[in-house]
Amino acid sequence: MKGCKGGRLLVERAIGEEPADEVRGPSRPARSVTVNLAESPLGWLFSRGLVSNRQFDAGERLRADWERARLAPRVTMTWDCAPIARGRGGAASSPDPSSAQIDSKRRFEAAIAFAGAGLADILWRVVCAGEGMRIAETALGWPVRSGNLVLTIALDRIAEYYRIR
Repeated sequence: MKGCKGGRLLVERAIGEEPADEVRGPSRPARSVTVNLAESPLGWLFSRGLVSNRQFDAGERLRADWERARLAPRVTMTWDCAPIARGRGGAASSPDPSSAQIDSKRRFEAAIAFAGAGLADILWRVVCAGEGMRIAETALGWPVRSGNLVLTIALDRIAEYYRIR
């Protein structure tokens, strides 16, 4: 039953019954989207053919060096650095970074320097920090869709540094 009360259109329907098309409008089919939360923005670009194999490999090498060097900011307490008393009143020694960590940091810094100051920002944001392209473009104040072009140029330079063919 339809009626008008206080300027509102009232529709009565049975429980479980779909509203009439005239009230709800034409129905659209439901769509579902599957999102892989573990996928990186670089992986997303690669899976859609927006970066080449060589560029993807260079980005993954850079990210691996970033992670191995432990350059990401920490959000919790680092318990492996907790002071341990040594003997009577001895000071705790600070943890010694491994040679692999030091080498990774050197490689990462050299690769970023090789890319250049203008390209390092987009590399760090998309490849290392895992920011999406839209977020990185906005943060850098760039026009929409310009980040992908700049990122591909930066990844080509990184591929040269890592000697990826």
